[in-house]
Amino acid sequence: MTPNTEEKSLPDPKEVAKVYAEVAERSAKILQKHLTRSTRQGVPLPQDELGVAQAFMEMMAKLLANPYKLAQAQMNLVWDYFSLWQHSLLRFWGIKTPPIATPAKSDKRFKDEQWEEHFLFDFIKQSYLIAARHIHDTVCCIEGLDPKTQQKVNFYTRQFIDALSPSNFLHTNPEVLRETVKSHGQNLIKGLNNLLRDLEAGDGQLKIAMTDAKAFELGKNIATTPGKVVFQNDLIQLLHYAPSTATQFQRPLLIVPPWINKYYILDLREKNSFIKWCADQGHTVFCISWVNPDERLAQKTFEDYLLEGAIAAIDKVCEQTGEKKLNAVGYCLGGTLLGTTAAYLAAKRDNRLASLTFFTTMLDFSIPGELGVFIDEEQVARLEKKMSERGYLEGSEMATTFNLLRANDLIWSFVVNNYLLGKEPFPFDLLYWNSDSTRMPAAMHSFYLRNMYMKNLLKEPGGITLAGVPIDLRKIKAPAYFISTLEDHIAPWQSTYLGARLLSGATRFVLGGSGHIAGIVNPPSANKYGYWTNPLQPLPETPEAWLDGATQQEGSWWSDWQAWIAGLNDKRVPARDPAKGVLPVLEDAPGSYVKFRLDAPR
Repeated sequence: MTPNTEEKSLPDPKEVAKVYAEVAERSAKILQKHLTRSTRQGVPLPQDELGVAQAFMEMMAKLLANPYKLAQAQMNLVWDYFSLWQHSLLRFWGIKTPPIATPAKSDKRFKDEQWEEHFLFDFIKQSYLIAARHIHDTVCCIEGLDPKTQQKVNFYTRQFIDALSPSNFLHTNPEVLRETVKSHGQNLIKGLNNLLRDLEAGDGQLKIAMTDAKAFELGKNIATTPGKVVFQNDLIQLLHYAPSTATQFQRPLLIVPPWINKYYILDLREKNSFIKWCADQGHTVFCISWVNPDERLAQKTFEDYLLEGAIAAIDKVCEQTGEKKLNAVGYCLGGTLLGTTAAYLAAKRDNRLASLTFFTTMLDFSIPGELGVFIDEEQVARLEKKMSERGYLEGSEMATTFNLLRANDLIWSFVVNNYLLGKEPFPFDLLYWNSDSTRMPAAMHSFYLRNMYMKNLLKEPGGITLAGVPIDLRKIKAPAYFISTLEDHIAPWQSTYLGARLLSGATRFVLGGSGHIAGIVNPPSANKYGYWTNPLQPLPETPEAWLDGATQQEGSWWSDWQAWIAGLNDKRVPARDPAKGVLPVLEDAPGSYVKFRLDAPR
């Protein structure tokens, strides 16, 4: 390398000075703000609000009570490390041998080729994978530990293991090391600047930027399906979408999304928008857009979400179209509300719901999945205390919980990209939606956690009563379609299957590939994942029995659903223009409720 070439490869001193100045200024501001707040409020003592310490103390007591098993686990670990040393020596001498430990195919942490090709990094990777496996195997099944504590131990052990991955550290990540040498360490300075930026955005708490939020604007390049807001109250805006076909199915389609996140997960871009696709198939599509509540709505209950949300929307859809029946779709928590609504209407002999579709919906909470780690009497009581102080559950708290369920993908990958590599996050519509947090009213969320998750009363006939009506899911006789996903970490398909068996009407259960989001937002054009069907009626008693008799299909479940719902609703009418309906147009879709962001500048 010539002197001139080397000089050109060095970073610009002015740019370096500028970056250092920005880091210094930001650091000073954040530190001063933290010190001021601590002085005014006092530094709070650390608290084990999640009960993690207690769970691990119980685990250690049970583990030490069986020293033979512990000694056996340690010997197995030593033997695997001995095998790794043997493998590494043979490889050093040029002899190819199969690895002792390999990452899962879905594990993106070790995708850099140096993790396999370079002798040292391969040793570090395998050493970590061996330790991770043995740690997990040692604590995963402790005799005498109650299931709730065992679940908590397993979850937080995985968080510990994930955090210590060699991919998360400068000196043991080959990609970061290359970038550090290449940029003369500028990646680390930029990464520190990114870290300070995220601390500023979180007002002192780390809020990791997952995507370039400035790259998207609702109604411009995301949530773009044309339509009108035709009704509004304290809780919802009702969107009526413009037709894209000359005729439409007679029965309109109402979508009830979850209020934990915003509805536009079903309307990200034109090519993967379920809402746009439904309009193209000839449906008259309506969708609820939930408000992002503040303290003024603290006393809104689950009953209010039933009456002012789902029931109000059904009333207005019928009024707008002149129809006496409609098809309804509920996603996740929106599906739980839809099932509750259907039971409420059935008890009142109201048959306006002609069919029900449930996306990854739990009606029976017997198998809550890893979310159960965060739901017990102590944790819910602490959460209720926090919510009572401000009137709602803060959106960032729920977002953190969901991110922890997939920490490697939704936390650590961004730590590496943003802070170690010093890169800006890539513009990605799904992650933009994921970062668009929502709050939940205190009264509603407390009722939901206690009666659904903790007591599992929704599945019991009359277990809960809303607006004076005992809720009994067995009174629902409308045909139903359940789509769940094989890798769902939020609503495990085994649990959604149990809920599907509670209804009395003909029920079609379909199991898609992938997870809670990707498995649902899976248009036919993508031709991914596939799905499983089993025509047996009634549904077999157990999810395992259903899967044993299921057949895997190619493509997207969207097509299967469309064939199912068209078979129930084949009569056509002239297309319905929302601008010419009986309900007044309030504004264009996507409406103002969905545009309110918690992280927007005040």
